[in-house]
Amino acid sequence: MSKSTNASKHAAAGVNTGVGSGAGLAVGAGVGRHAGTGPAVGSDAGSGAGSAGGKSPVSTVSAAPVISVSKLNVDLAGRRVLNDVTMSAAAGELVGLLGPNGAGKTTLLRSILHLIPTVSGSIAIGGDTSKNARKHIGYVPQRQQFAWDFPISVLDTVVLGRVKTIGWFRRPGEKDYIAAIEALDRTGMTKFRDRPVGDLSGGQRQRVLVARALALQPTVLLLDEPFTGLDMPTQELLSELFATLAGEGETLIMSTHDIAGAVSACSRIVLLNRTVVADGTPQELNDPELWRSTFSIRPDNPLLAVVEQTVQTLQRKDGAGLVGSRGSTAAASSAASPASSTPTAAIAHD
Repeated sequence: MSKSTNASKHAAAGVNTGVGSGAGLAVGAGVGRHAGTGPAVGSDAGSGAGSAGGKSPVSTVSAAPVISVSKLNVDLAGRRVLNDVTMSAAAGELVGLLGPNGAGKTTLLRSILHLIPTVSGSIAIGGDTSKNARKHIGYVPQRQQFAWDFPISVLDTVVLGRVKTIGWFRRPGEKDYIAAIEALDRTGMTKFRDRPVGDLSGGQRQRVLVARALALQPTVLLLDEPFTGLDMPTQELLSELFATLAGEGETLIMSTHDIAGAVSACSRIVLLNRTVVADGTPQELNDPELWRSTFSIRPDNPLLAVVEQTVQTLQRKDGAGLVGSRGSTAAASSAASPASSTPTAAIAHD
């Protein structure tokens, strides 16, 4: 029996026998406090199987950007948090957003979602600069931003991720349950569908949040520190899933503090510290000064050795030096030297 047929049977059961949000509960009624997250929103992407972990996604990256951020400025509490940020991401890219605490990574993701007002600049999703473009985006917030003590099942939580498609205070239909169950299957959480979310482990909760975003079948997936506090098996499962999604043509931007993991798995890295310090493939960002400038660390910091070793491993796997086919747009903000030794990743003076 196919996955789609199984999902249809489960969906019908959810609607007709009282399992899930369809059991006399309209979407939006009785929803707990989802502090700072807002609903995950999105549409239009396909689904598929897993892939090998620890590798950059194998896909044909579209030349036209799906996400385009240009000269973005954001103030919070009267303080400039993002300054002249310009970056883009194309279909099939898994972009790692790296920077220290307070660098503005979460602010950038939430700005793309139009959850935070901007001072100036533009954000376009598929060329659309309106708030309506959010319907193409799935959002995985940091785990602590979800109200895990609210009495709701795993399946209900994932179905609620489709609220922008279903509409507030309307009942989910069969296609909503199909999408939710397929998302649970992709994250390995199907057997927990009826369990209260408050009874889940940290890793299981993170997989539920990913499923909640995937239920909308988005073309863009924004991931805010998805690996924080997870054990290695869960990290590997999610890494394989993200690589698969990129291979299917989805656009992913992931903020993370797992530097080595991002350098190993992402097709492109954006170094951010309130502005874009550098933007390129991991192999191109091999100048230690770029990382020192971003993280404000000493020349002997172990981070630099980890990055160097990981990049060298990637280069050996590629079989030859830098990968020129992926391209990069280097930008910079802090001051070290007029240009780095890497031709595609330069540091410029303010």
